[in-house]
Amino acid sequence: MKAADLPLLCSVSRPTIHPDGSRAVFSRVNADFAADDYVGQLWTVALTGEPAPRRITRGFRDSAPQFSPDGSLIAFLRADAGGTAQLHVVDAAGGEPLAMTDAVLGVTDFRWHPNGGRIAFLARVPERGRYGTVVGLSADSEPARRIETLRYRSNGVGYTNDRRVHVFLAVVPNVWGEPTPALAPVLADATRADPQDQPGAGLNAVPPARASLPSGLPVARQVTAGDFDHSGLAFAGEGSRLLTISARHAGRDNDLRSEVIELNLSLDEEATKADEILAPARTVVRSTENLSISALASDDDGNLWLLATDVGATGRDFVGRVSALYRCPVPLDGSAPIRVTDPDQTDQDLLDLEATGGISPMADGSVLVLRGSRGRVDLLRVYHDGHVEPLDCGATVATSVGTSGESVVVAVQTAGTSGDLVLLHTGLVGTQTPHPEPKRLTDFSGRLRATGVVAGIELTITGRDGYRVHGWVHTPPGQGPHPVLLTIHGGPYAQYTGALLDETQVYVDAGYAVVLCNPRGSSGYGQAHGRAIRQRMGTLDLADVLDFLDGALEAEPVLDAQRVGIMGGSYGGYLTAWTIAHNHRFAAAIVERGFLDPDAFVGTSDIGDFFGDEYAGTDANLVRSQSPQFLVGQVKTPTLVLHSAQDLRCPLSQGERYYAALKRGGVQAELVIFPGENHELSRTGRPRHRLQRFEIILDWWARFLPSAANHRRSDDLDHENGHPVT
Repeated sequence: MKAADLPLLCSVSRPTIHPDGSRAVFSRVNADFAADDYVGQLWTVALTGEPAPRRITRGFRDSAPQFSPDGSLIAFLRADAGGTAQLHVVDAAGGEPLAMTDAVLGVTDFRWHPNGGRIAFLARVPERGRYGTVVGLSADSEPARRIETLRYRSNGVGYTNDRRVHVFLAVVPNVWGEPTPALAPVLADATRADPQDQPGAGLNAVPPARASLPSGLPVARQVTAGDFDHSGLAFAGEGSRLLTISARHAGRDNDLRSEVIELNLSLDEEATKADEILAPARTVVRSTENLSISALASDDDGNLWLLATDVGATGRDFVGRVSALYRCPVPLDGSAPIRVTDPDQTDQDLLDLEATGGISPMADGSVLVLRGSRGRVDLLRVYHDGHVEPLDCGATVATSVGTSGESVVVAVQTAGTSGDLVLLHTGLVGTQTPHPEPKRLTDFSGRLRATGVVAGIELTITGRDGYRVHGWVHTPPGQGPHPVLLTIHGGPYAQYTGALLDETQVYVDAGYAVVLCNPRGSSGYGQAHGRAIRQRMGTLDLADVLDFLDGALEAEPVLDAQRVGIMGGSYGGYLTAWTIAHNHRFAAAIVERGFLDPDAFVGTSDIGDFFGDEYAGTDANLVRSQSPQFLVGQVKTPTLVLHSAQDLRCPLSQGERYYAALKRGGVQAELVIFPGENHELSRTGRPRHRLQRFEIILDWWARFLPSAANHRRSDDLDHENGHPVT
């Protein structure tokens, strides 16, 4: 796979299954260089017979489909080029989608009411006078922001304290009704040419509804308000109650605790049609439970299920903490949630649940969740009593799951696909009858595989202290010896997997062997593994990556031990910078979007008020002993520093200060800054920027670590010293 093959990578959404179990609908999205954006539509695939997936919408980017409870409608999010995602509904049999919202900042999530007549959704509510709520008022002309909290920005969003995420309810329009044409202008509609002369113009003026929104649609009713955000939605009590995650407690600016808020929707029908009537709210899971909640779901019996991490008595102890599954039985009276899975289990019983994997209730009261384990993400069925049943997806990584009855459709990734669907039949769980094999429903990666995708060689290396480090080696075709790139993942509480990774494939295609592992600090290996580097970053993790590299060089003779480079992003950028300050064996390094200066992280990063404190500590000497910026004077390795201008997770100043210190110390260094991008450049940045990023990276390696397939021509000169590059 070459960098130019990025559009061949596709992602598939969480599938939604028709209530009769006949078919699944999902979105398929891929990068598009011509649009310089991500485009995709909804697809459908039959669950019986010989499925042939087909496209059913033609929007610019359609995503997140959900069948209505009776299966007659599909709701989904649609974003036009350069626009925000808006909620739409369409006849499940096909037809013209109808817009339901025209939210200034777009819709982020939604759920069908059990009766199918309403939809709850989440949207950011802009402070009046900001974000386009006054026509002609630019961002630079908005009033000053007065900030009294530590947390007021978020990577990929920007300021958050003036655009909180709130809950709305909207009545589903009749998609089969008579269309309402746009009204022709009449003389009474005439307005003065100067907008300043118009009544109501000024700071609090609200722009007219966008022309794309058909007239006659019911106005969405906002049911929450306040200086806090919401995430996740789950209806309960036959739709009379709506549950959502928030943090409304007094200490929310200083801890990571969450709460579950129950909104009472049992108002009379006329009241629900009124605008700006907030729903009565009560807290059913309190902050005193010390849980950071990432997902919630309600089953048919009214039980509330949570995916949450225990953040301890301080409310901030998050490092390496494993997410667990909790259950709140009916009635929801504020009692403590019951922990169903044990985060301290080890070895084969490891239950390192994926915090972002969601919860899918089944008809029998069990739920499906995802578990990260040793470079895999597996699907688990969990029962009330804590019994766990692994479900075979026939894949390396399960990314999301949809259910209907006993049918389960899973979005998966493998070493040969970036995103496809498989069908599982789970009715025989717990019996002695073998399960039918997973049925592949789609195959969207045939063209990608044809480019030459290489599967990794799985290795476990015993390190210097006897600790076993797990990872992979990917090698290009040919006898070698091949130059080697040691790559380090971000997080640090994340993991490399055996699934297809574009980064690895591009480097292998360019002639490099790629070595990657999950050192201590990574997820997927239990809490002890994840917490091992708490307030001792750059110790055990440094030993693990170097020991794995040496073990891989010894195990695979096609690797050239004399020609090795090192690179990583975010935490991987941290450990790369830390490594080259201690070890000078590498031909060159790439430090991308790194956590490089813990002191400067506070007050500049969107997580700066807690991340560094928990990972590096608060004692000045302790922090300094883990700071790449403090030791930058020891670096001798030529280093490329990559960063994004809008990165609020590891702010641009982290890379700029590090680069300046390298240059002042006489190290060969280059700084590359991508405008308009945030911390997610390598994953979801503009497609042309992602392509350019690969080109810059390969040019750096061609300069300092050439391969047979990636090298400068003999007449290419080093711009710095004017002689041919070797």
